[in-house]
Amino acid sequence: MSAVAGTYEAPVERRHLELAKEDWIARAVLLAVCGFLVLFLLAPMAAILVRAVQDDNGHFIGLAHFMDYLSTPALLQAMWNSVWVSAVVVLISVPLAFVFAYALHRSCAPFKGTFRLVALIPLLAPSLLSAIAFIQWFGNQGVAKPLLTALGVETIYGPLGIILAEVYNTFPHALMILLTALSLADGRLYEAADSLGTSKLRKFFTITLPSCKYGLVSAATVVFTYVVSDFGAPKVIGGNFNVLSVDVFKQVVGQQHFGRGAVVGIILLIPSIVSFCIDSRVRRKLRAQLSARSVPFAPRPHRVFDALMTAYCALVCAALLAVVGMAMWTSLIKFWPYDLSLTLRHYEFALVGSDLASAYGNSLKLAFTVAFAGTAVVFIGAYLAEKTRGLDIARPLFHLLAMLSMAVPGLVLGLGYIMFFNHPGNPMNGLYGGFAILALSVIVHYYTSSHLTAVTALKQIDNEFEAVSASLQVPFYVTFWRVTLPVCLPALLDVARYYFVVSMATLSGVVFLYSPDTVLASVAIMNLDEAGEIGPAAALASLTVLTSVAVCLVYALATRVLLRKTQAWRYGRG
Repeated sequence: MSAVAGTYEAPVERRHLELAKEDWIARAVLLAVCGFLVLFLLAPMAAILVRAVQDDNGHFIGLAHFMDYLSTPALLQAMWNSVWVSAVVVLISVPLAFVFAYALHRSCAPFKGTFRLVALIPLLAPSLLSAIAFIQWFGNQGVAKPLLTALGVETIYGPLGIILAEVYNTFPHALMILLTALSLADGRLYEAADSLGTSKLRKFFTITLPSCKYGLVSAATVVFTYVVSDFGAPKVIGGNFNVLSVDVFKQVVGQQHFGRGAVVGIILLIPSIVSFCIDSRVRRKLRAQLSARSVPFAPRPHRVFDALMTAYCALVCAALLAVVGMAMWTSLIKFWPYDLSLTLRHYEFALVGSDLASAYGNSLKLAFTVAFAGTAVVFIGAYLAEKTRGLDIARPLFHLLAMLSMAVPGLVLGLGYIMFFNHPGNPMNGLYGGFAILALSVIVHYYTSSHLTAVTALKQIDNEFEAVSASLQVPFYVTFWRVTLPVCLPALLDVARYYFVVSMATLSGVVFLYSPDTVLASVAIMNLDEAGEIGPAAALASLTVLTSVAVCLVYALATRVLLRKTQAWRYGRG
């Protein structure tokens, strides 16, 4: 009997040891992801803080750089310019996006799907594209320059150009948030108001606006943060109008004044962190609006209202298409504005006939690298934090780090990478100037949105799967591979597509980090524009947009086919 018991206890003890080993593997990988975020997010930010209180020789000088900066009128003016321009963009972009979202959710207008797709096109374009297009529309030799003159405006270069370009760039960001806010409306409130004979205007001000207030605040903070930290549009169309994002570039690249650049980076962080805190609070409120008993709102046909909403959406979409269309037209004409005959020589120059010919290839390489590596890091980290046991202290830290990247502007992150990885005493100094640091910066810069997508998908899977697997003594990685990964495949593909698109268009996060061998398309567009090569710059920008559109179309087709083959249960097939 004792021999039998001993024989039985040995496999059980061995299995307990295996489970303990698996738990340790999971914890080690989660700690590795935490370490990744500490090394590539927190450490560069700490380097900026340290550099702001040191002189060029590394000696502590306290707040001398801050006092120097704040005592310079021109630099203070740049700070004020950034604030008021961002506020104006918020006041224009958010109401425009709200009415557009209202039309899509609260009317029976036709072509809603088309309108929504067109409204998201700016997400696929580098921020410089809109600036180039507005110069072609309203610049000194622009098509619509007489219209600008008739309105009493002398030039598009300066705050007006920045505002127009940033409204175009931020419109889809505000729209996505407001679409979500309007989708959370409880239809029972409107039914009760209708039964009481409440007018449409009163319902709007007493039901719709209060239910969307958190979404409006969130959209405003996101737009404000984007504009304050954006570098591309102000660099191209800002003229002599100085803003913080361009100022930090001048301080670091132009004057090699890293101490003052660190001060500007910290100043840029302040509005971003404030907006991040507001947005985090707003998101918690937003999730609590819809209860289990809520009824989705269903709009009723109204001929006049639907016609007005259709006209508004058509007008906005026409304006958005006019911007990207102008950039594409500019890329196809010989010599603006004297010879408007069509040609492909700008594409040939940008891709073959210049020393920047490899820029497009580098962007493709970066986009695919980030799409695969970034998606893997994000999803594995989110899975281990949500679905495994142990490390209860590390999990809150991981979630905080994952959310913190949203509060760090790309320019500030790039500046931190210079000061941290380019330091001679850093053993990882070899990363600086290489391709890897570009990929790492993009993964970290856009980590938060990808993390939220992965966590949302994982939370929809009942924890019973992991509990049953543990009771059956199935390793966590087997459950991950056979259950979690197939179920979360749509979210995984969404993260990969998102990383690809932002990698093709990003500029602020990489403008400090490229080398002659790793120039990206977005950087090449900036360099071409500075050299007066508007045609090739427009060609490269248009090619970036077309590439992202093509990838999104392939993604949509591949997703449909892949999901029908691997997830038949979603479509009612056994």
